Amino acid sequence: MLAALRRDIHANPELGFEEVRTGGIVQKMLAEAGIAVQAGLGKTGVVGTLKLGDGSRRIALRADMDALAMLETAEERDYKSTTPGKMHACGHDGHTVMLLGAARELARRKRFSGTVHFIFQPAEEGRGGAKAMIEDGFFKKFPVDAVYGLHNMPGIATDSMAVVAGPQLASSDRWMATFRGVGTHGAKPHLGRDAMTAAGQFLTSLHTIVARRVDPLQPAVVSACAIEGGSFEALNVIPDTVKIGGTSRAYSAAVRDQIEAEIGALAQGSAQLFGIEADYRYIRQMPPVVNDRDATRRALAAAQSALGAEKVMTEFPPSTAGDDFAMFSQEVPGAYVWLGNGPAEDGALHHNSRYDFNDAAIPAGVRFWTKLVEQELAGV
Repeated sequence: MLAALRRDIHANPELGFEEVRTGGIVQKMLAEAGIAVQAGLGKTGVVGTLKLGDGSRRIALRADMDALAMLETAEERDYKSTTPGKMHACGHDGHTVMLLGAARELARRKRFSGTVHFIFQPAEEGRGGAKAMIEDGFFKKFPVDAVYGLHNMPGIATDSMAVVAGPQLASSDRWMATFRGVGTHGAKPHLGRDAMTAAGQFLTSLHTIVARRVDPLQPAVVSACAIEGGSFEALNVIPDTVKIGGTSRAYSAAVRDQIEAEIGALAQGSAQLFGIEADYRYIRQMPPVVNDRDATRRALAAAQSALGAEKVMTEFPPSTAGDDFAMFSQEVPGAYVWLGNGPAEDGALHHNSRYDFNDAAIPAGVRFWTKLVEQELAGV
């Protein structure tokens, strides 16, 4: 039943803050199990609450619901996306179904004492769903002592997990630098102030930040991803302005702060070198996901109990991708774990047009979530 539901959601993907159909399914299945439901938190988010016994501990489990704005190319699937340009290419369909399955199982078994909130989050893929739910009062309406997240990982067997303390995902920020000079004829550069040359100097220097400024024992990424200036229809014109933008990633607050300052210093220095001005903006999107040691210990115990100690890795490299689960886990202790998705067939990793969540992982995910709640909340 859960595999069929997962494929139904896969065939009907919805982008961030558009998860009306998916959210409706979640609400219906939670309510049928006797779980209290609040919909509309953070626009399309859903929170289910199950309270049993007199236990005082309160925890939250989070799954994301949104798809990506990309075309699915796996023609052979009979449950391929029915909406052109939208696709579940990161497994959020599977995440949603596993948490639903665990919520219903927990409601049926009634083997814990305390409160668990099931977070079905919208808009994880860069649209700020966690922030929207928090700003809409999540922690005031649903106070918790710890929060847990789970993400599938291609390359790990479907009956296996990785549970590791410390950094799991990097911060994800954007930056833009605009160089403002004085445009002139391409044959008379001495009559202007060349923003293009200043931008080139900046672009060349940018990659010295990680290579020469950040502690080499601290992972970091600074990438220029867009450049705009001049026109290929006017190759004899030096433009007034050139804009460069990109992304940066870090695993610690200190390195994140350093990167922001270093990019700005290079932009201003390059502009000053060529006698022009530079505008600089650094946009913080999400902090790094850093697992709390005690929360990780609890998640590890649940994973080992659910799958067997030999199936749970305690060492696994962090990812330079980001996840706004960090917005929840920076407020209360949290742990973010990896569940195997099996081999990455045909190179179909996350955000690939041929990616698919592996239904064989659903039972392991449901067992983990169920065991985590029953162990965390003093099973009765």
